[in-house]
Amino acid sequence: MDSSPTIHAGPLGAQTQYQDGYEKSLLHPMARAEGRQAVGLDGWQLAGEDQWTAYEFSWLNARGKPEVAELSFNVPVTSPNIIESKSMKLYLNGFSQTRFPNAQELLATLERDLSGGFGCTITVNLRGVNTVEKTGLLPGQCLDDLDIDIDVYDYSPELLLCEDRAAEAEHRLYSHGFRSLCPVTGQPDWASIAIDYRGVTIEPARLLRYLVSYRNHQAFHETTIERIFTDIWQRCSPERLSVYGRFLRRGGIDINPYRSSEDDVAPQIRVARQ
Repeated sequence: MDSSPTIHAGPLGAQTQYQDGYEKSLLHPMARAEGRQAVGLDGWQLAGEDQWTAYEFSWLNARGKPEVAELSFNVPVTSPNIIESKSMKLYLNGFSQTRFPNAQELLATLERDLSGGFGCTITVNLRGVNTVEKTGLLPGQCLDDLDIDIDVYDYSPELLLCEDRAAEAEHRLYSHGFRSLCPVTGQPDWASIAIDYRGVTIEPARLLRYLVSYRNHQAFHETTIERIFTDIWQRCSPERLSVYGRFLRRGGIDINPYRSSEDDVAPQIRVARQ
């Protein structure tokens, strides 16, 4: 039987090589520091985490029978590295034709490799596909209901504007219309963005225009959310701020970064499109 990797050609002739078997070296870590320097976060003490979910994870048990599960893990914002999502997809795909004597050894392998890649301790959870997870609604005001004209689709932080008043209040806002572009493939990354802050009011129409201005912006999920956090923090000086990106899956994997001035753990919300 031919065990060589399968090569799939895309509609434009691009080829992706999938490893037919477990291979740790497929993981591609990248230092967080470079992206944070680019958005002016170098040296900041951020709180938060990145929530990863792989919906198409499979492996072979000791008798060669395929097992399937939803795989998830959280990466603390303090980890020195992120892992490029396509390399994660190729790495996890290699498990689909690899035998493990038991689930404990499978988990140990995943946790050892991922901890090494991210540079911190990672705990992996496997969830049976028959377990139905309820979806939730993002709290607060939906910016998408605003009846406004928009004509800026390139990153424009100057669109942010705070109302000129001293009173501070709690604000919860979100948009389902967010799009940015993958810096590796140029493919669209769709998301729902939730912004929770205490401070002077950010003009909602200007905030929506600002979020839409990412439509042609190329950046990784983690860097994108950190840039939004930084722009709001520096331009609007809130007393407290969190930004949560619920990105749609691509290649069976979604990454949901959460950045906060206070909280390390993200809310457990999974929106309907996910």
